[in-house]
Amino acid sequence: MSISRRSLLALSLASLSLAALAANAAEAPIVIGYQTGVDPSKVAQADGLYEKAIGRPLQWRKFESGAEVLAALASGDVHIADLGSSPLSAAATRQLPIQTFLIVAEIGNSEALVARKGSGIKTPQDLIGKKVAVPYVSTTHYSLLAALKHWKLDPAKLSIVNLRPSEISAAWQRGDIDAAYVWDPALSQTLKTGSVLVNSEQVGQWGAPTFEAWVARKDFAAAQPQALAAFAKVTLQAFADYRAKPAAWSVGSPQVAKIARLTGADPAQIPGLLAGSRFPLAQEQLSPRLLGGGTAKALRDTALFLKEQKKVETVLPDYQAYVEPRFVRLAQTR
Repeated sequence: MSISRRSLLALSLASLSLAALAANAAEAPIVIGYQTGVDPSKVAQADGLYEKAIGRPLQWRKFESGAEVLAALASGDVHIADLGSSPLSAAATRQLPIQTFLIVAEIGNSEALVARKGSGIKTPQDLIGKKVAVPYVSTTHYSLLAALKHWKLDPAKLSIVNLRPSEISAAWQRGDIDAAYVWDPALSQTLKTGSVLVNSEQVGQWGAPTFEAWVARKDFAAAQPQALAAFAKVTLQAFADYRAKPAAWSVGSPQVAKIARLTGADPAQIPGLLAGSRFPLAQEQLSPRLLGGGTAKALRDTALFLKEQKKVETVLPDYQAYVEPRFVRLAQTR
């Protein structure tokens, strides 16, 4: 069967249109959701190193809480996101199509429960009847509940209110709350007129460790493995730079200034917050302690606790499907 010149022209135009659509998709920005936790990779973000490594335009979106990040991931509004272990566990339990591809930080004193001066809170027992603010579905929410369990305090005997970090800062300044479990920049604000009752390093030692992770939607991970590998490589290099010379990341250093600009954290607090968390390098990421098995176990342990607290309805038999170490391996070959 012969094809007319008009048909050939139509086919050519259709092919060009499809090629243009594919090119536009390839050039569309990768949307990355980040939070205000203090970690060395914020320097790489400030310096534009991710864009250079990936070779694609990136759109960075700041979020205040894990609940907001989960909504954006579920809707497909973001491709890659920074998520704490508690909301990550809840998301995996609800079978959101995401994968953990890199551990950002094993959280220490960068998250803490702070009691306001004048609140009358000197000991854990003093929390009874007091108003305590925390972002729901967050690592600090999980840590607060774990701390109360350790202290044998019934959460129902406290007035626990759900506030975002910026709302916590405002409520703290007004004197509307007695205590808050939060991260920077709100943590720095509370520390000016408050004292630490417990931090997440101590809660972790009691059996409820928390961490931050980079996650990606599964469809994006399948389509863009090299982008995730490049992202992981830049992040791991930032961790290596910090761990090689942590003293260089001092108040007044360019690194601290960049972190403060992106997060809003008090520069005076940043060196201590960096020192209070662990930023795992490639081999540690791939070890049985983390992506090699420990992360999946930690997600299940967290889910068991959340179920006990009636925050999730079920627990999956295994969470390894929500952890993918291959992108760190790919990063090592780049």
